[in-house]
Amino acid sequence: MSAALKYTLGRIGLFVAVLAALWLVDVDIFLKLILALAFSAALSFFLLRGWRDEMAHEMAEATARRKAEKERLRSALAGEDEQPSEDEQSDEGERRQP
Repeated sequence: MSAALKYTLGRIGLFVAVLAALWLVDVDIFLKLILALAFSAALSFFLLRGWRDEMAHEMAEATARRKAEKERLRSALAGEDEQPSEDEQSDEGERRQP
């Protein structure tokens, strides 16, 4: 399961749990919803820290992959030849020597 899905489900679960606890209090439904949102946000800051950090790490990796792929495609479309790797350079050097 992806970290974003775990974190999202955790936030929803916290909201539902806090709302269920507030259901016992005799106040307006809109006030219950607002309080449940505020309390669940505060609790998730502490309780879901690991999942939030994991999600942020996954998102950073995905962003880096997309950026690298974008640069690769731009250079390919511009007609720039990619620099040969060290293995390819050493293979060419060996072929050129008599």
